[in-house]
Amino acid sequence: MGLTLTEQIIRDHLMSGEMVAGAEIGLRIDQTLTQDSTGTMAYLQLEAMGIDRVKTERSVAYIDHNMLQAGFENADDHKYIQTVTHKHGIYFSRPGNGVCHQVHLERFGIPGKTLIGSDSHTPTAGALAMLAMGAGGLDVAVAMGGGAYCVPMPEVVNIRLTGALSPYVSAKDVILEVLRRLGVKGGVGRVMEYTGDGVGNLSVSERATIANMGAELGATTSMFPSDENTRTFLEAQGRGEDYQALAPEPGAVYAKTVEIDLRSLVPLAAAPHSPDNVAPVSESAGLQIDQVAIGSCTNGSYLDLLRAARILKGKVVAPNVSLVLSPGSKQVLTMLAQNGALADLVAAGARILEAGCGPCIGMGQAPGTDAVSLRTFNRNFQGRSGTASAKVYLVSPETAAASAIAGVLTDPRVLGESLDLTEPEVFAVSDNMVIPPSDRPETVTVVRGPNIKPFPLGEPLEEEISKQVLIKVEDNITTDHIMPSNAALLPYRSNVPYLAEYCLVPCDPDFPRRAKEIGGGVIVAGENYGQGSSREHAALAPLYLGVRMVVAKSFARIHRANLMNAGILPLTFADPADYDKLAVSDTITLENAPAQIKSGGNVVLDSPHGQIKTKLDVSQRDIEMLLAGGKINRIKTNLEGTKHG
Repeated sequence: MGLTLTEQIIRDHLMSGEMVAGAEIGLRIDQTLTQDSTGTMAYLQLEAMGIDRVKTERSVAYIDHNMLQAGFENADDHKYIQTVTHKHGIYFSRPGNGVCHQVHLERFGIPGKTLIGSDSHTPTAGALAMLAMGAGGLDVAVAMGGGAYCVPMPEVVNIRLTGALSPYVSAKDVILEVLRRLGVKGGVGRVMEYTGDGVGNLSVSERATIANMGAELGATTSMFPSDENTRTFLEAQGRGEDYQALAPEPGAVYAKTVEIDLRSLVPLAAAPHSPDNVAPVSESAGLQIDQVAIGSCTNGSYLDLLRAARILKGKVVAPNVSLVLSPGSKQVLTMLAQNGALADLVAAGARILEAGCGPCIGMGQAPGTDAVSLRTFNRNFQGRSGTASAKVYLVSPETAAASAIAGVLTDPRVLGESLDLTEPEVFAVSDNMVIPPSDRPETVTVVRGPNIKPFPLGEPLEEEISKQVLIKVEDNITTDHIMPSNAALLPYRSNVPYLAEYCLVPCDPDFPRRAKEIGGGVIVAGENYGQGSSREHAALAPLYLGVRMVVAKSFARIHRANLMNAGILPLTFADPADYDKLAVSDTITLENAPAQIKSGGNVVLDSPHGQIKTKLDVSQRDIEMLLAGGKINRIKTNLEGTKHG
């Protein structure tokens, strides 16, 4: 019985634990990445731990999220990140160099290595056979300091691809098909490993699109083999020496197999307001549209934008449509400019944005009231675009470009002749926008602007917690609900007290005021609470407001870890029907809290409706962290014990 590719990389990086599905394992991390939306907090935490120099093989800080500089806040954060990384041994990718996932794929990803990043779409690097996972900033900081990254051992699901894609059907349609079948919870606790002869018909850029949106399944990560297509990509990037062949062993055993014949796929669209609300484009063809946005870390590659350019060449965007493009990297933008495709896009009426996340995270280009926006991005949660009433559809670059010309949602197969484009033999390589760390760190002064505030720390677990239910929310509450992300709030990612004023406001505008007046409390939630982004602000803002526990039917993996890192108890209903018993203002009491947490299993809560049984599936490390009031407190306690031991 052989090992899957995922299991081979885990085996080679295992620092603690056993490779048994669901059991906690600790992994040695080779590379890390951060972006500026989460990076300030990660580096503040790195400093708080007293780490002088990172221990990883390669750590990179990217500036790609908070690009609009309407005030001093974003520029100050960028200066802080540039100076703190220069001092601590981290490479710095300057504003304009591109989106972290696209640039890391181009310049730093290495088959067989481990990578964690403070962004939920870090699994994009799975296209290069990296074990790449999204994580909270504190977990990334610990890994940079040489600590293990602890995660439940995932099941490995085989997504077996056969055949080849038809003309105008793309990699975006592959992952939309997976989402259609498995849903936004279908990947929780799992790695999606792609195999089959169809994989050989997908370029690394196409694999990256699929791996990127595996995050929308809730998957730990997605994995592709390292094969001749990988070698071709790395050699074209001038990094052929990084190549090694990697594949599942003969007889590898998977928890589940999903068969997809690429020849059977058609252009698909995810309708509002969930990435798994998927149907063929043909079923909604003719829908009037107002905006088209092409790019982002999902579909911002050279191949993606070149396809859009070929479709738009000689045409003009429909009068009712605003078309914007955000290239994934400086490399992509440079190559489009060199071969004339950029001129074709501009001539067609496209508005060219800088290489960054842009409208994908609500950073500009918000649609109009009630507008329909087609986007090649990865998420279409309500309000994420910056306009609460907008209706966002997720589509491929081919569908987006064809629709921009027609002014209505259009199946691109009506265009007829195939585009027949392939990856270039040589990419335009330039790392002149990447600043290496200083070789004289003692001379570097870290610059902190006035908007950078200390992050909140949890309190050691008290004997009894007795708090009111502050809010009760439904299934699939996202981190965008918990801690909204838009152009107005993103500049305050290093200012948790300010952000806390907006915590859960999309669900209840009165939540922050009530939490402060009552002195904190409990959040009650449905299934998959905290899906979406890795942003730990969705745990830090509730912590600042005094939230002591979240009782949910189930949690998204990264958010659950972030809650524990902050010292907030993530409890799961033993009987999901108990969710219906609880109401806002009910008082929930956890007696003998340390003893119950130490039991590492069942936790009983008292409520006005009788006892509520909950589960707390935790490791001994998690127990110590929760008793201490969070990961930073636990690290400090351990360091103090070492000093006095």
